[in-house]
Amino acid sequence: MQALPFPDPPLKDGFVLLRPWRRMDTQQRYEGFADGLCQRFSSPRIEPTTEADVAAAYERNEQERLAGEALNFAIVDAARPERVWGAMSVYDVDASNQRAAIGYWVASWERGRGVATRSLRLLARWSFARLNVERLELTCAPDNIASARVAERCGFVREGLLRSHLRFKNRRRDTVMFSLLPGELEQDR
Repeated sequence: MQALPFPDPPLKDGFVLLRPWRRMDTQQRYEGFADGLCQRFSSPRIEPTTEADVAAAYERNEQERLAGEALNFAIVDAARPERVWGAMSVYDVDASNQRAAIGYWVASWERGRGVATRSLRLLARWSFARLNVERLELTCAPDNIASARVAERCGFVREGLLRSHLRFKNRRRDTVMFSLLPGELEQDR
């Protein structure tokens, strides 16, 4: 596998900027992800996320990047890039099948402002152009209505329900599957 390069220049639209995580982001990354909604939908563990978990994520993220498996981004304020608003990642990159998945979370203090939608559009466009993927997948829990709406606003198509799809919080959980193909990205929905 070949290491995945971060976009150069970084992905931005004047409002949001997607950049690599920095060690100085640890406290904001922890505070954003430790939120109850993030823990409910994005963390498969029963135990709450700790600052040590967040600190360990930097090494894991870099190993995934070097293995060509994933790129993890901080979503930040384009005008003040030290201000973290959430996270976005392209992962499960499968070059041989030209497929990848996208995931995200947004800190409670930034929800409802279009942060996830704008970031998803940026990363999807870049993934099609630079990672040479022909299919992007996005999954979420059936009751994660906000995440489903973000996917749909960007043009992702709901394909169906994957019953008992994965282990989550020590039990099986259903997952809604969405996909996006080249040419389907919606800009202003």
